This record gives sequence, structure tokens and C-alpha cells, in this order.
Amino acid sequence: MPLIALALPLYAVPSHASLELATKSKCMACHQVDKKVLGPSFKEISAKYKGQKTAEAMLADSMLKGAKNKWGKIPMRRQKIAPADAQALSKWILTL
Repeated sequence: MPLIALALPLYAVPSHASLELATKSKCMACHQVDKKVLGPSFKEISAKYKGQKTAEAMLADSMLKGAKNKWGKIPMRRQKIAPADAQALSKWILTL
């Protein structure tokens, strides 16, 4: 029983951003790490916003609310993901 009690807090921690989280969140339907699909690659996004103080929050906001006219005519629809996952994905993208 004590082992279970120690493991339970691990399930309450937000997902760590990675390719796995991007796949689980269905980001990969429109984006890839290093090539343009429907939307820009994650590396292109990182290069465009890296070093900007508000980049992480802006990317998370774009995921949660959607975005228009940032990368061309095709808008990004609002994504149905947890805010903590959007923030984690933003941090991960900016490391690429």
C-alpha cells in the first residue's frame, strides 16, 4: 500500500512536453518537427520566436484560442488541450 501512495502524486503532474505530448495532442496532424506540413514546422516556429520574452505565453495562447495570419492564409484552430499542456508544448517548441 505505501508504494501506491508514493506513485499517486506522479499522476497529478502535468504532462512533460515532448514529441509524445505533441502526438497525443494531435499537433502532428498539421505540424512536424523539421518540415512544413499544413502549418510550419516546430523548428520554424522556434526560430521565429526564440529569444522573445513573451513567446512562450503567445504560443500557448495561440494553441488555446487559435491564431490567424501568423504563418499565411491558413488559420490555426483552437486546440482542445489543457492549458498546462499548451504551456509545456510551447516550452518544448522553443527548445528546438
